[in-house]
Amino acid sequence: MNQDIKIVYSEPADYFPEEIRKEYKLGEYADEEPRFPRKSIVNIRFENGKKLSYYNDKFNLHIGDIVYVDGKLEGQKGRVVEINYNFKIKLSDYKKVITLVDTDVHGKLFMAGSHFMAFNPETLPKEKTKLWFMPPQNEDEEIIIGNDESSFNLDDLKGMKISEEIAERGYDYYIENKVAYLELNKNKGYAIVEGTKPYEIEFKYEDGKISNLTCDCFCTYKCKHEFASMLQLKESLEQIEKYFSKEYEQSKYFASIRKGTLFSLAIDGKSGKSFEL
Repeated sequence: MNQDIKIVYSEPADYFPEEIRKEYKLGEYADEEPRFPRKSIVNIRFENGKKLSYYNDKFNLHIGDIVYVDGKLEGQKGRVVEINYNFKIKLSDYKKVITLVDTDVHGKLFMAGSHFMAFNPETLPKEKTKLWFMPPQNEDEEIIIGNDESSFNLDDLKGMKISEEIAERGYDYYIENKVAYLELNKNKGYAIVEGTKPYEIEFKYEDGKISNLTCDCFCTYKCKHEFASMLQLKESLEQIEKYFSKEYEQSKYFASIRKGTLFSLAIDGKSGKSFEL
């Protein structure tokens, strides 16, 4: 007959070899993160106000962590508000935590109008930051990108050949700070614009010219999200020329994040952290 066996150690921690102390978090290792994810039931509060319980066996979660789940609320961000390690459940009754969003930010940030700006590619990288706005991409999803090789000068956005109505709506998006994230890595650009959902914009920028501008919205023409991102790019480059030319020249890279987004995700809800101004 199979039986569960529980081993209880009564000896002092330094009695055991270092690899055992590390494995089981004994002695000086007791306060470290568990080596393996701790199974838990977590209460998660979503942006729509709902608070639901989920099973977690993939991540070492903490109060305040941002996660994505499966089930009916798949694709919506939630914040962990309670964690329970003592439980007995039927797994079929619970949906699971599928992604832990990395909201830790390390590096120097510069104040640039409505956004914070970074010139170190490791501070606000696209690969990490996009999860602040949208769920992880389904690996089975096929992405197709096309472009007509047209280009225009960033200093003259009339070259985008968009209607006056679209330009006005894009300008409103820009004024309302809906361009939440913008990155320029040498000549490759990327932006996230928040509309009815977060939209991804990609482009190339060389010698003052924009080409290969695309947006993943349903428009069959140059859209308000693209126009808003170009306005934000102009503003960011003007800020760099005025205040941060040295930093930009060293890396040929910048990323900017809306100030409210940084505070709501990377700072709000966390304890035991610090920052300086």
